[in-house]
Amino acid sequence: MTGGGVKRIIDGRFELLERLGSGGMGTVWRARDTVLRREVALKEVRSPDPALAAATPHTAHVARERVLREARALARISHPHVVTIHHIVDVGPHPWIVMELLSGDTLQDRIARGALSPVHAARIGRQVLSALRAAHAVGIQHRDVKPANVMLRDDGSAVLTDFGIAALQGATSLTATGELVGSPEYFAPERIRGHDDDPASDLWSLGVTLYVCVEGVSPLRRATSLATLAAVLDEPVPPPVRSGPLAPVLDALLVRDPAARPDAARLDLMLAQAESGKAPDWAPTTVTTVLPPPPPADARPETDDGAPTRRSRRTPMVVGAVAVAVALVAATALVHALRDGSGSPSAGKGGTTNSPSTKASPQTPKTDAPANDTGGNGEPSGDDLTGNWVAQLASTEKSAGDTARDKQETALRDQGFTNARYLDSDDHASLQPGFWMFYVSGFNSGSHAVAWCRTRGLDSDSTCVGRYISDDAADRPYLCRPAPDGGTTGRCTRD
Repeated sequence: MTGGGVKRIIDGRFELLERLGSGGMGTVWRARDTVLRREVALKEVRSPDPALAAATPHTAHVARERVLREARALARISHPHVVTIHHIVDVGPHPWIVMELLSGDTLQDRIARGALSPVHAARIGRQVLSALRAAHAVGIQHRDVKPANVMLRDDGSAVLTDFGIAALQGATSLTATGELVGSPEYFAPERIRGHDDDPASDLWSLGVTLYVCVEGVSPLRRATSLATLAAVLDEPVPPPVRSGPLAPVLDALLVRDPAARPDAARLDLMLAQAESGKAPDWAPTTVTTVLPPPPPADARPETDDGAPTRRSRRTPMVVGAVAVAVALVAATALVHALRDGSGSPSAGKGGTTNSPSTKASPQTPKTDAPANDTGGNGEPSGDDLTGNWVAQLASTEKSAGDTARDKQETALRDQGFTNARYLDSDDHASLQPGFWMFYVSGFNSGSHAVAWCRTRGLDSDSTCVGRYISDDAADRPYLCRPAPDGGTTGRCTRD
């Protein structure tokens, strides 16, 4: 009975018994399948704005397409940690999706009763990760991983639900103009910037979810949706204090550069270690764009280079007015163009020529320039960087425009780094697309690049890293970072 003693039957078959919850995309009901005589969950998919839906038939069409997409996405996955779909009801005024009825609480309900132990959170994290890996394997990104979308069965196992805004590879976005669907505090920064085709974005969301599990608070939630988006783009994540062996996992996931996050296989190993109570071995990476202080005038060579990188995090809600959000993103990118480096390199323009051939030894980097440094003539060279290492000094989102790129170049030159060049990261598969990256070439390994950086006082991964450039996406993990002990960490050589 749904109220007043009157039974409500959907499609002549499903009797609504109890409302289980509501969200931006509709309501979930406990229902009885009168044909198969079993209880199921029915998701009633409605527009986030009923008044708008009534006024614009297109909105109703979009809602219907969303639910059909969810059904198709789920139908392609058979996995113990992914909710099972049974049936679709496509009758007006809006569609319904019939799913497995999961008893138990959501992860959000569980967190409300108190933070989880790091070991418990790691166990749940591995199960959600396994669900994501199954989805990613068939070309599906979830795009809304958060505690409210993780159900906990009576035996404590986790089930990932609500693929309503998942995007199949090659599918056109169904987000209406002026509307962001999802939870901003869990958005990956690159999604806000418009780069939403990387499965690593789901791993960022998983990282925020795990942070909330163990710390009991959302790291980047702010008073408004726009303030939350700005925090995700721009503000550092508060260091976890209760995460124990899970802390290295959070550090690894919550970096702005998707290419610097561990891949799913490596993440599973890290979570397994944390679940056993052992802290995984992972050097934290931060992506910052704050230029280091210039070296003393008497110690600064005529041709030099250097600059840094940075990171950020997020909070939940459906956000109206994409135009406002886009303006916020653009403004944020411009304001921080001189101190946000989370991109990756590729063949490009700017700076001066640094040939990748005849490289010097990593143990004996030159004190004034890498091998074949031609000095600062301000013109890009035609050198092919494919299959070579570079020292990444800074990066700027291409969406911020040429002005931000030119400001970064000017700032580097003002620091005395006149032989830095910039690359369009879209040109090489080993690099995260969407960035202008400033670099110096001429290194035979990531260790050599880092050693050379240290001669310029760039001795942290927020000021310089070594990156490998190729046309193979499998080479993205080749990232070499300075270690506090004076050595290096990460993948610094490639045979």
